Amino acid sequence: MLNEAVNLENSPGTGEGPERRVRDRGATERAILVAAKGLLAEEGFQNFGINAVARRAGCDKQLIYRYYGGLDGLVEAIGTDLGTWVKDRIPEDAGGMFLLTYGDLMERLSLLLLDALRNDPLMRRILAWEISENTEQVRRLSEARSKALALWLERMRGSLAPPKGVDAAAVNAVVIAAIQHLVLAAAAGGQCAGLSLKTPKDWENAATALKRIVRGVYG
Repeated sequence: MLNEAVNLENSPGTGEGPERRVRDRGATERAILVAAKGLLAEEGFQNFGINAVARRAGCDKQLIYRYYGGLDGLVEAIGTDLGTWVKDRIPEDAGGMFLLTYGDLMERLSLLLLDALRNDPLMRRILAWEISENTEQVRRLSEARSKALALWLERMRGSLAPPKGVDAAAVNAVVIAAIQHLVLAAAAGGQCAGLSLKTPKDWENAATALKRIVRGVYG
């Protein structure tokens, strides 16, 4: 399908008209983005380049320059896509819960984030890079994710406020750091500090502990 789209783009004499070519351009752009994300998730920035992305996407590398302006533009597009990831994986609804307190809100965010990170290898890669690589590309991806999460919390929070005397920013940072470390440790060795993280039951235990910590602070 992708090769057909690329061939059509590079063959304006097909007689299909501009509408078909525009539609195929969109398909090719999406395929390039999917290929870039897959390459990053599997191999990291070390092997991330225009030629490698083009090979995986099955397209001419000139299309990457045309549509994304090069590697930096492609990284920017991945960062933008991370904002969409937050909207898709951490929906802005109560999920059947009654969010009556700030604790309700943080419990929902914590559990959604735990589940989302467990099931996304690229996001786990980005988390690992954040603590091991200090590069402009990593900072862009990290900032995009952090901004999207902050916007989610701001929109969902409304008039809900943490208990008086609680430094919510500090507590939330520690909770999110704990979630991130759990998923990274699980991916690396299937456990964290002696806690097994291999089966659905193991993750239920982790989620229960997470809820207790959140409730212990926020009630």
